[in-house]
This record gives sequence, C-alpha cells and structure tokens, in this order.
Amino acid sequence: MAKLEEAFSIEDLKAIAKEKVPSVMFDYLQGGSEDELTLDWNREAFNKYEFVPRVLRDVTNVDLSTTVQGVDLKIPIINAPTGMARMFHHMGEIAAVRASHKAGAGYTLSTVSTTSIEDVAAAANGPMFFQIYEWHNQEMVKDFIERSRKCNYDGLMLAVDLPTLGKRERDLRNGHGRPAVIRKNTALGALSKPAWLYHFLTQPKWKMANMVNHLPHGAEAMKVIDNVNAQFRADVDWKDAQEMMGQWKGKFVLKGIQSVEDAVRAAEIGASGIVLSNHGGRQLDGAPAPLDLLPETVQAVGSDIEVMMDGGIMRGSDIIKALALGAKAVLIGKAYLYGLAAGGEAGVTRSYEILVDEMERVMRLIGCTSIEELNASHVRKRS
Repeated sequence: MAKLEEAFSIEDLKAIAKEKVPSVMFDYLQGGSEDELTLDWNREAFNKYEFVPRVLRDVTNVDLSTTVQGVDLKIPIINAPTGMARMFHHMGEIAAVRASHKAGAGYTLSTVSTTSIEDVAAAANGPMFFQIYEWHNQEMVKDFIERSRKCNYDGLMLAVDLPTLGKRERDLRNGHGRPAVIRKNTALGALSKPAWLYHFLTQPKWKMANMVNHLPHGAEAMKVIDNVNAQFRADVDWKDAQEMMGQWKGKFVLKGIQSVEDAVRAAEIGASGIVLSNHGGRQLDGAPAPLDLLPETVQAVGSDIEVMMDGGIMRGSDIIKALALGAKAVLIGKAYLYGLAAGGEAGVTRSYEILVDEMERVMRLIGCTSIEELNASHVRKRS
C-alpha cells in the first residue's frame, strides 16, 4: 500500500482510501444516485475548458488568498459539509477541521456530523460555517442556530436540494437504512481492514452528535437514521429560507442552487452567497454540472451575491478554472474525504498540499500571480 508522501494526486489518495476502509464506507463516499450520470458530468464539465497561457511574465510569487463571506482565506477553498466523517477515520471532523485551517481553508460542519458544533469549534483555528436544514422539528433547528451563534460560526449554509433523498443505489445495496444489513455488511468488509476495525471497536460509537438531546438511543447513528430521514421536509420554500435568515442575522448561504433563475431569487431575498451544487451527484441524477451553470449565473447576479460552486473537483486546475469563470471560492468534498480515509488529519493535509501545489503551478504556467487577477480571459471553451 502506498504511503501518503507517495500520493501525488487526489486519485492516488483515493486509491489508498479504498485500501483503508470497508467497501460499504467507500461506496458511501464515492457513489452518486441512480445511474450516476451527474456524478460523471461534474468531472466532464472541467474538460470542456482549456487554459489560455500568457508567457514572459514574472510569476515568482503567486498569491492564492481571497476573501469570501467576510472571512479571509489563504486558499480559495472551503470544506464542503459532509456527514458522518467518522465512518472514514476515527478522528472524523476533528481531523478535517484541523487540517483545513492549517492549510488556510474554510470549514463547513454538516448537521449530520459525528462531532458536535461545540467540539468542532473548540478544535478550530479559522473560518467556520454550519450547514443546516429546514426540518420538521423546529426546536431542533433553532437549537442548531443558537449553538452556532454561541460558538462564533461565521455563517449558516442552508442546504436547499433535499426535499427528498436521492436514490443512492450503492447505499441501498449495502444496507444503508437497514441497520441489521449494514451492520452485517460492514462487519464482513471490515475483516480485511484491521486498522479501521480496531478503531471502530475501541472508539466511542458513532452518534449524530448535534442531536444527542433531540433523538432517542443517545442519537446512536445506526439506531436513529430513520428518525433523521423523517425530518426532511418536502414543503420548504423561499419564505422558510428568509425566516431562517432573519433568525440568524449573519452571513447566509444557500447551497444546492441548480438554475440561474434560483440564483437570481437568492440574491433578491438577501442571501449573502450561493453554492452552485448538485450534492455531488447524490440527489437528482440528470441535474446539471455546477461548472456548466457558473458563467451564466455570475453574469446574471453580478455583484449582488457571492457565487461559489462544488462538484467534481479533483485537481488544482479544476479550482483555477472555476475561479476564472467567476466563482469566489470552491467547496471540496470527496477530494478531502479521500485524504481523511487514507490517513486522518495527515491525509487531509496531504490533499491540501496536492491541491495547493497544483494551483500554484497552473497559475505560473498561465502567467497569473493572484486570485484577484484571475478572470475569464485565462480560459476558453474547447472547440
């Protein structure tokens, strides 16, 4: 098995991760919905663009810093909210937030995290956002908001693309949602992953850590997944988003925008940012790739709202293309989770090292020295 220092790409980390965690967990990390068309389109979208290199420029110093949602970042990356991180490594969200902030990135904690709002804040050393849903249990939602405020999170990120859960067939086959089946399949898969199995058996059980006071069984993840899934509402509308924004009274981002029209509406209601996202291909199969929406969206909203995107990012060059097309920053999910599964905090650090090296290299090769300078003249559609 390759060592972390022998990983020179996110794909290399992905290969190590596959060797480290049971197949049930790797499929959860890797998979999309139904035929996984959108999962593939997210990647293919980046291949539609080529760079326009400019030469004979002094590119000795490259500045990747930027400001997003009122916070300063050393690199134009925010960790996407990803649930149940301890499935991939026993340190879970703690490893991820430490490595992210060490790299100068922002971090977003998922509602369905295995580490609490408070514990992540205690481990943090940089910008933090909390991803939230509009759920049936309004007391629970209000609790999340108040705790995020008390712990000085820099903004809320409302996920708007889950009126129902996508049909993730890898997860269905592996037994997600069927506790007895997933326990059996996890146990069988873990037999060949002794390090993962050791930590699973000796560390505290996975919990829906933000919901301990709201769910039965101490919010033990394997026992309350149906309780959590029952919270998703099909009737959430723009008025609900506005009401939550009013409760929070701070930076408020809508994540999961998938049309130009909805991006304009988000600006109209006063949201401070949007994330063009199809949930990493895990919701609607056939949803557009965020990068394909990016140029038209940026043109439509102008400076009224900050536009970010996620989906399919596996290279530093992908990030530079997104920024050139108008994104203020990108969110990464799989790219850092492969690192987490491959080696905990050190693995996430390695994922950032790879992406930063690639971003700096691309910037030099296209003759650009700062994110502020980067613009649409640096890329073009391939003929």
